[in-house]
Amino acid sequence: MTPRYAFEERLDQWIARRAEEPVYLDEENGMWRLLDHATVSRVLSDPAAFSSDFSGLAPVQEDFEAFRTGMFLTMDPPNHRKLRTLVSQAFTPRTVAGLEPRIRQITDELLDSVAGRDRFDIVDVLAYPLPILVIAELLGIPARDRELFEKWAKVLFSGDQLTETSTMAEIEAALQMIAPTIREMNEYMLAHIKYHRDNPSDGLTSKLCRVSVDGESLTDQEMVGFVALLLVAGHITTTALIGNATIILDRHPDAAEALRGDPSKLPVALEEVLRFLPPFNELGRRTTAEVELGGLTIPADSIIMANIASANRDPKVFPDPERFDFARTPNPHLTFGHGIHFCLGTPLARMEGRIAFEALNRRYAGFAVARDEPVEFQNPAMIVSVRKLPLEVESR
Repeated sequence: MTPRYAFEERLDQWIARRAEEPVYLDEENGMWRLLDHATVSRVLSDPAAFSSDFSGLAPVQEDFEAFRTGMFLTMDPPNHRKLRTLVSQAFTPRTVAGLEPRIRQITDELLDSVAGRDRFDIVDVLAYPLPILVIAELLGIPARDRELFEKWAKVLFSGDQLTETSTMAEIEAALQMIAPTIREMNEYMLAHIKYHRDNPSDGLTSKLCRVSVDGESLTDQEMVGFVALLLVAGHITTTALIGNATIILDRHPDAAEALRGDPSKLPVALEEVLRFLPPFNELGRRTTAEVELGGLTIPADSIIMANIASANRDPKVFPDPERFDFARTPNPHLTFGHGIHFCLGTPLARMEGRIAFEALNRRYAGFAVARDEPVEFQNPAMIVSVRKLPLEVESR
């Protein structure tokens, strides 16, 4: 059996508490925690009552504030609507669907690099480079800089000094530590955007430069936030999906065998992976007024943490929720969010994950996590994913 993620032990505690207190005040950390599917769904779908803007509550860092200008994940309507509408004009379903042949080509090239080997690290070979190469091409950013992007992601998402119980002072110290990286990203992205304004192309960045709604266009700084979000957060989610799916299929060899025999089952199976091991456990919100949740009165300007991982295991929504059911349908998990902040990159992540496992199953008669090398996990307080995942493969 592959080792458990550290967060799975914490998840067991959340699940046990959900049966007694689906909504409770975490007095030690001064925030409210929501554990059931219905409450989490309600909170994520009501931005008027539950804001994504933590201005005034969260620590402020100058470089990060500039970076956040175009990150509509932390915005409420009407600003959120403006930016999302503009970005959606360029990041269309047609644009994403048109990437499939190229994603297949990149996947094959990456796996060709380890042809003939019976062991490799799937993160290094496929899970990391595939999404970063795809997004870099989509944005018109030089793929040769991918080591730089990896360095940024490691700084932003490692967060090894943080835990679920980190204080605001510790969070502020962490922001100060990543400030130079944020500054470097800002400068790099601004130069990239200015280049595409002066040298228009058919790439996504050039399209973002041209779109407008009611005469309003994206400013360069607004574009920085979105382009950086796609480049860093967009690729790390697919990296997590591929690594987490590998872990789960290793634990469930019958499911792995069934998927090798019928690739058409992969999309449904990957949704179950997303339910079972969501890359991000919790999403934070701020109450805009006093509100009642779970029979409790929560004051205005309270920080609440909507627990995606626990909601995805709610037996009121998911029969036998602790069982990995690769054919589970329907599967209304909340891994990609809910409501206006539903992840814009979801179709791309799903496609990349599907193509990755289609290629693995086509090339190999089987693959399993190596038992003689350690699996290295990310800090689950930041992201549920793997850093190192040695794989043994059996060629066809």
